Amino acid sequence: MRNKNLSDASQKRGPFLALFLSLICTTVPLGAAEPTPEQMQFQTFVRAQAAKMRSADAIPATNAEWLQRKAIIRQGLEASWDFPEEHCALEPKKLGEEQRDGYRFEKLIFQTLPGVWMTAFAYVPDGPGPFPAILQVHGHWKGAKQDPVLQARSIGAAKQGFFVLAVDAFGAGERGLTKNLGEYHGEMVGATLFPIGRPLSGIQVYENGRAVDYLQSRPEVIKDKIGITGASGGGNQSMYAGCYDERFGCVIPTCSVGTYDSYLTTACCMCEVVPNALKVTEEWGVLGLAAPRGLMVINASQDAFQFSVGESRKSVALAGRVFDTFGQSANLRHNTYFWKHDYSQTMREAMYGWMAYHLRGEGDGSPITETKFETFDPESIRCFPNGTRPDDWLTLPQFAAREGKKLVADWKLPASKEEWEKKSAELRKTLVETTFGGFPEKTPLNVKKLPTDEKNVTLLQFEPEPGITLTAKWQHEHAKPDQTVVVLNFDPQPGQGNEFLKGIDPTTNLVWIDLRATGIHSWPADKIGRSPDHNTAQWSMWIGRPLLGQWTYDVLQLIEALETTDVAELGRLEIHARGSAGMVALCAAIADENQKIQSVWVGGLLSSFISDVPYEGQRVGLMAPGILRDVGDVPHLAALVPSAVVVIDTVTSPVGQELTFTQLQEAFTVTDQLARLAGRRNQYLIGGTRDK
Repeated sequence: MRNKNLSDASQKRGPFLALFLSLICTTVPLGAAEPTPEQMQFQTFVRAQAAKMRSADAIPATNAEWLQRKAIIRQGLEASWDFPEEHCALEPKKLGEEQRDGYRFEKLIFQTLPGVWMTAFAYVPDGPGPFPAILQVHGHWKGAKQDPVLQARSIGAAKQGFFVLAVDAFGAGERGLTKNLGEYHGEMVGATLFPIGRPLSGIQVYENGRAVDYLQSRPEVIKDKIGITGASGGGNQSMYAGCYDERFGCVIPTCSVGTYDSYLTTACCMCEVVPNALKVTEEWGVLGLAAPRGLMVINASQDAFQFSVGESRKSVALAGRVFDTFGQSANLRHNTYFWKHDYSQTMREAMYGWMAYHLRGEGDGSPITETKFETFDPESIRCFPNGTRPDDWLTLPQFAAREGKKLVADWKLPASKEEWEKKSAELRKTLVETTFGGFPEKTPLNVKKLPTDEKNVTLLQFEPEPGITLTAKWQHEHAKPDQTVVVLNFDPQPGQGNEFLKGIDPTTNLVWIDLRATGIHSWPADKIGRSPDHNTAQWSMWIGRPLLGQWTYDVLQLIEALETTDVAELGRLEIHARGSAGMVALCAAIADENQKIQSVWVGGLLSSFISDVPYEGQRVGLMAPGILRDVGDVPHLAALVPSAVVVIDTVTSPVGQELTFTQLQEAFTVTDQLARLAGRRNQYLIGGTRDK
């Protein structure tokens, strides 16, 4: 137990938060060379795309105009988050309680989604009540709801007469993969949710809404007087849940508000990503949803760029115009402090005053001095201490896998060849127009031949779309080859040569290329944890164009670029891909409307998007939001190739383990069934090689 008024809660940070901050505070590793133009290209492109999307934004001049815009923003957010249509029963359970100085402390769990339980603490003030309530959500601090950073503002608020509910976010605190505190729900943990179309940001908004349901069920709570606050990732939760859910009368995001544009310069947690958001609004529009309710935005001067005072001011100023249309400009306040990424005592005191004004009608919103209190050792106050969490506790990836399996079970096989032809055409259209966010309008490729000293080699430069320039290495020993093979390999292993190309006809020309955001175009600080493309994949989701779709488009444009030159004939065109690039090869063949690709060979292809543990050896760029929900799993995708011969040589599990021949055959049973139904069984060789 510690006995201290936490004026500097940052002193309680552990290595967990330090690691997270090191990821979000730098765009390039300290001491590293400046990114090359090739490395900068993709970030510059994404930011230009985002700016173009929002260039026509006009701040509503009237309340009626805002209400129209508000409906569009809410609809866009809901489409990205895909909330359940029905609520399950909360079934709350009290696991323990104790009386403390001025309040009662309760340990709780309640059900937010079927089989998904939220761990929580209630801080109930002494006295008759009922009380206004505050939902306290945590950021990326090791202890989550147990951490002294969150304990401090929960206890402090309870002693000010607020009923406080502090909750663990899915995948963190007592809701991690294991029973230990300190787990991070980002990178490849949170990425398991993207294919089912349920991003972690949406899960958090929904679960925080269920926490409001719970608060409103408590007799000690004034049901229409509820606020929300949090810092860092908790500030992100506060902004989205608080602004979206109008049951929150007071919203205080701390050390989290900036601009979406600034997110495109750095790394953020997977819980912060809202796919397609920039197609709908900038961050000011989300803040505007809170109007005319009480909104206080808190920023620190020593924070990361995306949470900086300067970036936040841009969003707050525009949101202020929305509050003006209600005649409630005083209900928006922006507090800035000479401080760091934290929730300090000064910030807490500002929060107490703003909550008291908007939830109790007391004071004028000025800070309220905090009284001294004790915080407690995080391990000593857990809902499930000493490893007592039930063994069947549903983790975040297990939830994603469960929902993914339901989607696959609901994927009905067509009854006839005609039905499959119709359905497959619809799914191909959905893949491109919905999952990939559509392909850009065709523009000149601007094909150029670059000088090289290599014999029988042409460096072919082209622009698949404005802002992206790629260079293909075309080895053309044969003027009239039997075939031309485009080779895709994002992650060549050390010492790996061309041995995986064995079996290719000797009269073959080869084309090697680094697609956007890969190879020489890779962002230098892209790898975080198990994810080799963490940042670029996130940036792509923000603009509604997942990397998988962009890579697919690059391949199709490469083929057009090859056709425009007089270097050599193409002959039979094949895509040969290893590892993560195998999915790109399949998607290129699916989206190839003119059926120029005549065969696809893939080795190390991902076998399924469904994984009940974090992905290993995969790329986030493959996890296009909603692909499993809207189109199907990898075997369904393989069956969508309309005409090209498909050779699936080897496949790997979502954790990077190569499947046996028998496992591969079983995994792609539906591919075989659909090929037979279409009368195209000879089009597929599953678990084979060219020589078979």
